[in-house]
Amino acid sequence: MSASAAAVAAALLLLASPASAVPALPAVPADKPQVLSRWTQAAAASQDAWLEARAHRADWAAYGFDWSTDYCTTSPDNPFGFPFRAACARHDFGYRNYRAAGAFQPNKSRLDAAFHADLERVCARYSGGKKASCDGTAWTYYQAVRAFGAAADSGPAPSPAP
Repeated sequence: MSASAAAVAAALLLLASPASAVPALPAVPADKPQVLSRWTQAAAASQDAWLEARAHRADWAAYGFDWSTDYCTTSPDNPFGFPFRAACARHDFGYRNYRAAGAFQPNKSRLDAAFHADLERVCARYSGGKKASCDGTAWTYYQAVRAFGAAADSGPAPSPAP
């Protein structure tokens, strides 16, 4: 038998093999929507749970979550020294994963409200004029995602960032 005939025979044999011979992809855990919801609420406990999971992403690999982020997109991650980076990363997580699940629009306002709550927790660390400045900046970031968030996240996800 010629080499090309042997290659064709091998290919036909592979095609004729039972489906059980092909390894199945691991199933995504059935509770993925509940986990996603639990990590994208406005409460501090939700943010804490997400931060813990993010620190141990490998433990959640079976869920296939998109952890990529561009942080605060084109806005500063730490405007005026206020550390908004983690809040922006969690917001990206919610947007990207609800979009992938085909459930973005019904959850967008809640994701934006959770983002604002995260920013307010950052601002709660300050007092006086610095707190007022942080609160105003947080409000501006929140209004920006409310108005432009869906458009900003419609493209492909960038490379994963830590």
